[in-house]
Amino acid sequence: MPSIRPAWDRLVRFVPRDSQHIRYGEPILADPAELNNLDELADGGKLKVKVLDGETPLAATPTGEIATVGKLLGPLDGRTVPIIRCIGLNYKTHILETGRSLPSCPTIFTKPGPSVADHGEDIPIPVIAQGQCDYEGELVVLISQDAKNVSESEALDYVAGYTVGNDVSARDWQREAEKAGPVPQWTFSKSFDKYAPLGPCLVAAHVLGDANNLSLRTIVNGDVRQSANTSDLCFSVARLVAFCSQGQTLQKGSLIMTGTPGGVGLFMKPPVFLQDGDEVVVEIENIGRLRNRVVFEKD
Repeated sequence: MPSIRPAWDRLVRFVPRDSQHIRYGEPILADPAELNNLDELADGGKLKVKVLDGETPLAATPTGEIATVGKLLGPLDGRTVPIIRCIGLNYKTHILETGRSLPSCPTIFTKPGPSVADHGEDIPIPVIAQGQCDYEGELVVLISQDAKNVSESEALDYVAGYTVGNDVSARDWQREAEKAGPVPQWTFSKSFDKYAPLGPCLVAAHVLGDANNLSLRTIVNGDVRQSANTSDLCFSVARLVAFCSQGQTLQKGSLIMTGTPGGVGLFMKPPVFLQDGDEVVVEIENIGRLRNRVVFEKD
């Protein structure tokens, strides 16, 4: 099946300065490096976009209008995301820091649509998940069309674009026997509402290709915790799309979170987990900077 190419190179979701209606737009940038400063440009009233119209990013097309961003959101509304497939242990550095061998096949778990959160949105941490709250900066893939039994050679034809994500995790519910059970489980521990913040920008696959050489950093309260490159992925984007589509349909608009590199709080010595009010920034070269604050809920 031929590739479906979106009508934009980069896409943001935003509220205009002169309206309360959420819109899509393509940022007007003097330099691609400004992707890392989209929130600052928006806060200063200096981010202009070419307005796009459509029910989803995949359907968004240019209107010819220009607008000024009042509030920058994440590019995806969780109500339009059928499912998120997440890859565990996919950076070689992270696999090695856990003491494991490199795998022959990807490890997969899922997050539901309500786990999607906007760029800049506070991430509510429920009371039961406040003991070992952790971050995972990740490259995220948006699927452009339904895909099943796709070969690795054609897999990128099913990728619409990429964004930045944070796979927020409750490590005790993932790993401790009295909570997770006799073997580690990943879905419950990572599927709380707003546990998949995304954004602030989608960048089309026809711009980034296979995204296999992009620097990634995760910064907590100004401290760099993760620093890696997507070239360290054990399983490439194409391999992941192909593998995940075997015998099951990757739905249009669904996501693949491609895994996180070494440097998560769990494996610091001693472990350092997120606390109420901590700010987590995940930045990926040529895509942008995702910023969120964790907020512990009260009883």
